[in-house]
Amino acid sequence: MNWGNKLLLTFVVFACGIFYLVYRAMHVETELVSQEYYKDELKYQQVIDGTNSANGLSAKVLITQKQDSITVQMPVEMKKAKVSGSIWFYCASDAKKDKHVAIELNSEAVQLIDKKLFRPGNYTVKFDWDNNDKHYHTEEPLTIL
Repeated sequence: MNWGNKLLLTFVVFACGIFYLVYRAMHVETELVSQEYYKDELKYQQVIDGTNSANGLSAKVLITQKQDSITVQMPVEMKKAKVSGSIWFYCASDAKKDKHVAIELNSEAVQLIDKKLFRPGNYTVKFDWDNNDKHYHTEEPLTIL
């Protein structure tokens, strides 16, 4: 085999390698935190203000796990108060594990969530709630076993 054929073979192998890499790159799944990223970014000031409001409360939101449930304990100020909002269990590694739960507190500011709704993994639990026309936001890490 002469040097011209070797050079041509090298270019063909290189081109095949590039086409293979392009093919593989086109089939990689990418997940965004939110499908409406730009709209959420414009509302981020609400998150900052809600975090400041939540930091002013007497205690943080507490999350504990039991065998069959997840217990959410809101701060004392939320006892017997009209609270509306949502809890977002955000899993960074798999968007299919994400869950949204409406806040439904009892008179002691506690909510029980069935653990069967979730698959094991690491979550960031994002709380967004309103009370007396004031917005609150806080985030807590949680590993569901």
